[in-house]
Amino acid sequence: MRLLVIEDNLKMAGFIKQGLAENGYAVDVATTGQDGEFMAVTEPYDAIILDVMLPDQDGIITCKNLRRRGVTAPVLMLTALSTTGDKVKGLDAGADDYLTKPFEFDELVARIRALLRRGTAQESSALKFADIDMSLLTRTVTRGGHKIKLTAKEFSLLEYFLRNPNRVLTRTTIGEHVWDMNFDSDSNVIDVYVSMLRRKMDRDFDTPLIHTIKGAGYMLSLERPDA
Repeated sequence: MRLLVIEDNLKMAGFIKQGLAENGYAVDVATTGQDGEFMAVTEPYDAIILDVMLPDQDGIITCKNLRRRGVTAPVLMLTALSTTGDKVKGLDAGADDYLTKPFEFDELVARIRALLRRGTAQESSALKFADIDMSLLTRTVTRGGHKIKLTAKEFSLLEYFLRNPNRVLTRTTIGEHVWDMNFDSDSNVIDVYVSMLRRKMDRDFDTPLIHTIKGAGYMLSLERPDA
């Protein structure tokens, strides 16, 4: 899943980006409200982490502008201001959640998971499809009860498949949600990673779940799409 962090404190932004990357997220960083707005409008982020105190315009204005410009990604606001009135302003501006600094990083990750699963029946800490079980807390994957070891990027790719079962996922869509803004869309890296993931997830099982849709992309499905 791809996240945007709008935070002008470079040390804090780096800390958040590194921690989220270690949890399998693709992360881009903007250091001003206007840059954050531009990136959020032009790229399909799954969630946005927005600091209230920004150098050019505060996070309240930035959040209002994002909503006005049609950005629907959930927004988690970060601030050192902890009064109820401050939180109400943020929520009224269109934010979905509010986290006060300083915070425990585990709480930040938990709140992001909660935002990402809103509107679905999935539990925030686990994803399941057929006989695949993924724990987002322990970052483990099993199929048919057998533990499967995945790299960080393979885990993120499988998570995106699990969040979008029975849907054709184009290479462009996968790149937008699993890789960050430095991704080279002209490379074959997505095909390579899907191939590696499919070997691990399907090779030793009777029913293949990851299918190639010729000319379109890939799909996680119990049945072959052309069956």
